[in-house]
Amino acid sequence: MANPVVAIVGRPNVGKSTIFNRILGERLAIVEDTPGVTRDRLYGMGEWLDRSFHLIDTGGIGFGEEDHFMALVRHQAELAVDEADVIIFVVDGTTGITAEDQEVSKMLFRSKKPVILAVNKIDNPQRLNDIYEFYSLGFEHVIPVSGAHAIGIGDLLEEAAHYFPEELDEEYDEDIIRVSLIGRPNVGKSSLVNAILGEERVIVSDIAGTTRDAIDTPFTFQDQEFVLIDTAGMRKKGKVYESTEKYSVMRALRAIERSDVCLVVIDGEQGIIEQDKKVAGYAHESGRGVVIVVNKWDAVVKDDKTMQEFVELIRTEFKYLSYAPILFVSAKTKQRVQMILPKVHEVAEQHSMRIQTPVLNDLIQEAITVTPPPSDKGRRLKISYSTQVSVKPPTFVLFVNDVELMHFSYRRHLENKIREAFPFEGTPIRILVRNKSE
Repeated sequence: MANPVVAIVGRPNVGKSTIFNRILGERLAIVEDTPGVTRDRLYGMGEWLDRSFHLIDTGGIGFGEEDHFMALVRHQAELAVDEADVIIFVVDGTTGITAEDQEVSKMLFRSKKPVILAVNKIDNPQRLNDIYEFYSLGFEHVIPVSGAHAIGIGDLLEEAAHYFPEELDEEYDEDIIRVSLIGRPNVGKSSLVNAILGEERVIVSDIAGTTRDAIDTPFTFQDQEFVLIDTAGMRKKGKVYESTEKYSVMRALRAIERSDVCLVVIDGEQGIIEQDKKVAGYAHESGRGVVIVVNKWDAVVKDDKTMQEFVELIRTEFKYLSYAPILFVSAKTKQRVQMILPKVHEVAEQHSMRIQTPVLNDLIQEAITVTPPPSDKGRRLKISYSTQVSVKPPTFVLFVNDVELMHFSYRRHLENKIREAFPFEGTPIRILVRNKSE
């Protein structure tokens, strides 16, 4: 099931990014005492008790002097609110209610979403009385917090968690392969869906961002059941959205979470841009199987070296996806489209592959014998036991004498040895290291 979404909103300079960083436990957002520093939505994964959730940090919503920048920030925040299951509305307890706070509250009431009002900068008991005037904004849940001092953050998350959707069983059987098409706008994802299905199941348009939400299309191919999840194109941060567009990156992230395999669609005519790498990174970080699909190959002026040069470019620009197969297709002419589903099926099988423990241990011990781990101050890493603990993606645990001795380069060496023995094409694999005493 897709994780719930929490959006943090409020006027500029009330401490939204500080609270965002505090919840995530890391400094993903720039924090500076200047209004408007957080210009775009930022995304992160948070966790409260046994529930994971997406967290969105937004730029400050300004309703004063109208300019292009503030209009963009406000629209970005409105999109975040549209995506959210619950909203954390941050105000500044040291300044009291402002006209901008009142305007933000009106916008939030119109959204009809659950809202938790976080009165920030209440960093000592003497300031607790400052929160009461904020009840006049009309929200039921008003919680004093201090993002800078980590006060009240647990109470804030506890209240927000009450509005998380209930965890439901998977809507599709385990043996159904779920495939999402992801990529920036106008690379031809909807056209690919139609080409794969052989019929006009999804509206196709030359206007970037035509697909507003994820669309599920169940079908059967060669006795295997699939579900195609078409998503709206992921937009580059900072680009102005059409006023009617309700889609954003978060919905694509939710589609990725529901997938077994992601088709990362690239525009072969335009080539690779930075946003392509970010889109692919979401799938990789989520542990999904990946097939890179270069679309519009019919429109590329090419010679006998063009395809190989493009492959080399992909391998250079997507170093973290060295395991992903690459297909060159044309949704328009149907060129090589028939190769997509068989490749997806192969990747799905690799994504759920399990290696027997004795075989894995023999493989790891052989790798250690041929290339022993480097020593560190006279101490050498010893791997006493290895086992695979899960699939989708294949995940391995190595029990060692001291986790501090496992250098990332040697972990990569072991991953390469595993891939040499077993294909794992199209799937990331994860190697976890634990002390033997654990």
